[in-house]
Amino acid sequence: MDSRLEQYESKMGKSLSNLLNEYGSIRAGRANPHVLDNIMVDYYGTPSPIQQVANVSVPEARMIQIQPWESNMVKEIEKAIMTSDLGINPTNDGKMIRLVFPELTEERRKELAKEVKKYGENAKVAVRNIRRDANDAMKKLGKSSEISEDEVAELEDEIQKLTDSYIKKIDEAVESKSKEILTV
Repeated sequence: MDSRLEQYESKMGKSLSNLLNEYGSIRAGRANPHVLDNIMVDYYGTPSPIQQVANVSVPEARMIQIQPWESNMVKEIEKAIMTSDLGINPTNDGKMIRLVFPELTEERRKELAKEVKKYGENAKVAVRNIRRDANDAMKKLGKSSEISEDEVAELEDEIQKLTDSYIKKIDEAVESKSKEILTV
């Protein structure tokens, strides 16, 4: 690949990994510790991710168990989960917190599948914007006579191939996540 295109590929890669992170935080009826990734806990005045102040495990398919390393953190973690948009009420026994994920209704599964598609579309738009920026940059190089028109055409062709490959990866991610959500 042309070194002038590396920065654009890197940006497209970031768009894809951002999408996959978004998908990690969507709860699909199965307990996934990544739903806690964006929840911060006040740890002695410092906002910290739950995973840094507690042991997070999945003892069964629809339950997450959170065992803080310090017992005084139980209330803090519980408060953080309740104020988040997770939509699950934690239960605690004084030592650990349990999150039990309810079975998803058919309606909720369809809503989540729509959300997954929307995230996928946003990622595709981001990739296409990167393609546009790359093409503009190559045209500028062509106008300033740094490269020939043939080279501009070749680079634009490479940019299109790169774009197509990332769009395909995004479509595969959307398909895979939708399938996971819609499977009962």
